[in-house]
Amino acid sequence: MSEFVLEQQTVAVEPQPKERIRRLVWKMCIATLILMAIGSATRVMNAGLACPDWPLCYGELVPTKQMNLQVFLEWFHRLDAALIGVSAIALSGISWWYRRFLPGWLPWAATFALFLIVFQGILGGLTVTQLLRFDIVTAHFGTALLFFTTLLIIGTVLTPYQGTGNVGKLHWIGLVASVLVYIQSLLGAVVGSRWALHQCFGGYQLCGVMYTHIFGLVPPTVATLALVFVAWRTPALHPALRRLVNMAGALLLLQLLIGVATFRLHLQVEPLTVSHQAIGATLLGTLVAFTVLAWRDSVTNYGNISYPLDIAPSIKGS
Repeated sequence: MSEFVLEQQTVAVEPQPKERIRRLVWKMCIATLILMAIGSATRVMNAGLACPDWPLCYGELVPTKQMNLQVFLEWFHRLDAALIGVSAIALSGISWWYRRFLPGWLPWAATFALFLIVFQGILGGLTVTQLLRFDIVTAHFGTALLFFTTLLIIGTVLTPYQGTGNVGKLHWIGLVASVLVYIQSLLGAVVGSRWALHQCFGGYQLCGVMYTHIFGLVPPTVATLALVFVAWRTPALHPALRRLVNMAGALLLLQLLIGVATFRLHLQVEPLTVSHQAIGATLLGTLVAFTVLAWRDSVTNYGNISYPLDIAPSIKGS
């Protein structure tokens, strides 16, 4: 997220591998966000089992004879996931190959991202073979969010940034808000995977699951609003951080409005349901990017001098 809001800054020319990795990571972030949106569309369109087998679809790479909207959604979801998987392999390989020119943490972070996408692929297969079992579907979505945030952290740390040293405790507030939004997203995944809203309206079943998600929005909403309020009252905050926190506030408001509309319309408007999940993931990503930049701001600034992230710890130790 922060890649698109940071201003142009005068920085030293980075090694080519680092630049290449950063660009790859941001492309993977966008692809993963699209993947989660397609996954949501697959669920609300009842297309989760449109391809009855896995990893192929009707025993073919491209099921042209059986192709319809539902099959296309499931097939394209798998295609996007496969492309992200290949990208994750490339990210890990490049990071280890050029490890002498990169921060020491980067190859390990890339390897963790690769582990997550492999685990995600296994869960994707189990969602089909286990006929959309709700706990597997929830874990599938939760792992996707974790993979997405991992990429965001990598990309945000690699993005050139020179802080102002005026973040105060904003990085801690951002961290709390990010964790709470992630938990709320998991609660939403449980509601969706168990069709709790439909069952509650139809036969008063699983209403407790539905209300857990509804009342669960209070803590992340309060935390995000607190972040916005404190950031507005923080003088000389970096413009990138100010734009990110304004974006988080706008996304929160939009998410609440869409959530109310989705509830009142009983999930009958599929684009609203898909948008609800996509905006929730975008809100989480914005909070994560803000938190990482704010953390960099708090760690890498000493007095009135700003140091690059890679050398700040050594300076502090000396």
